[in-house]
Amino acid sequence: MRASDPGNLLWRKISASAFKLLLLLFLLPVASVILAQQPGSEGLGDRLYPKLGNGGYDVEHYSIDLQFWPQEYRIHATTVVDAIATQDLSRFSLDLFGLSVDSVSVNGADSTFEHVDHKLIISPVAPLADGDAFTVAIEYGGRPAPVDDPGAYWESLGWKYVTGDYYVTDGEPTGSMNWFPCNNHPSDKATYTIRVTVPAGLTVASNGVLTDQIENGDQTESFVWTMDDPMSSHNAFVAVGDFVTVRDDTGPVPIRNFFPRASAEALADTFAETQAMMSWLVDILGPYPFAEYGVVVLPETDSLSDNQTISVFTPAYATRKYILHQLAHQWFGNSVTQARWEDMWLKEGFASYLEFTYPDGIWQQSSKEELVAWAGSGMGAPTKIEIEQLYGTATFWRGALTLDALRAELGDEVFFDILRTFNQQFAHSVATTEDFIAVAESVSEENLDVLFNAWLYEDAVPALPE
Repeated sequence: MRASDPGNLLWRKISASAFKLLLLLFLLPVASVILAQQPGSEGLGDRLYPKLGNGGYDVEHYSIDLQFWPQEYRIHATTVVDAIATQDLSRFSLDLFGLSVDSVSVNGADSTFEHVDHKLIISPVAPLADGDAFTVAIEYGGRPAPVDDPGAYWESLGWKYVTGDYYVTDGEPTGSMNWFPCNNHPSDKATYTIRVTVPAGLTVASNGVLTDQIENGDQTESFVWTMDDPMSSHNAFVAVGDFVTVRDDTGPVPIRNFFPRASAEALADTFAETQAMMSWLVDILGPYPFAEYGVVVLPETDSLSDNQTISVFTPAYATRKYILHQLAHQWFGNSVTQARWEDMWLKEGFASYLEFTYPDGIWQQSSKEELVAWAGSGMGAPTKIEIEQLYGTATFWRGALTLDALRAELGDEVFFDILRTFNQQFAHSVATTEDFIAVAESVSEENLDVLFNAWLYEDAVPALPE
């Protein structure tokens, strides 16, 4: 047939149309995949810390292998993050501040990255699909620069020098990103393996259980700690120093304490009541949520911390009330963790209430009245705190008074049933204020709107229950 034949022209038009249709059908899935791939958010929108944390994935496990040279005040580390994508991802981010990144790989393939302020933005070679398990390896190091956090305005956070041969990390709320890349928000819990190598003669304390201690033959020693229960990044912890390990296995939970060598004997006496406190808390709250507990005592520092399975003290703060308060955080704060920083009263209010009522379970009315008189109008609604009030009277004391009012309203039996139920339902997880209210109303079978609105949401402090 000739080219001018109408039949030939029709065939060519049909063929061209068919080709375009086939091409469109082929490209549509590709275009859909491209459109579906989105970057994970650089921040989780927390009201107090909107740029903390990262979206698009859930971390399952951190493996941190860190070398520390005290003389140079320098670290070099590789952190491997095992995660699961919760959306189709073209890129994602981690929080890391004050250190230099040498390399990043995703699923073994070198990846491009950008490190701006506290965001490490990673672009994998192959996009990740929703539900994919993936592994990120980050090599990094340097001299850790401190984190200045308006929520902890009185001190810098992160990897810190204390005095002499003593160093410690201070992670809450934002300091952990100063020594390992992480999804730095309490809502994303993960398990941990933390290996720290230091000059021989120094000891490393960390979270969980010490599973290995290795003499490397080059005048260094490695300590491997394993945290098999989910933990928020701000609770990850390391202390380095000339510590003596003192065990106490006389109670319901193994305790391993780390005391400065020069004062170990006296400090063992100071903390001898911990097992009695442990028994009291187990009786009223339920089983201790982890495998072991312990404390680190530092020669000098002005802060306390309640990291998962290991609390930090100085001799000045090693008093009965603080020892009980920090131990209580293992239930409320570490096992049951605030889902948002505005829910901080779930941590500090609960521990304060238990501190005020130990050892006989009673909080004296005169003590409550003195506290309210001293705090005055500064003790506003716990749920309406701003960032500089994160560790203020509203979270600690108004939170504790809320629980006291709930106990007065419902009686001891129902009140402690609520605490135990809340602990059981949200163990090794995170919870909000609304979650606690729901548990309280479910257990008591009462509508508690009036009580909780007055104590948690209104600015004025209600009248104390008789």
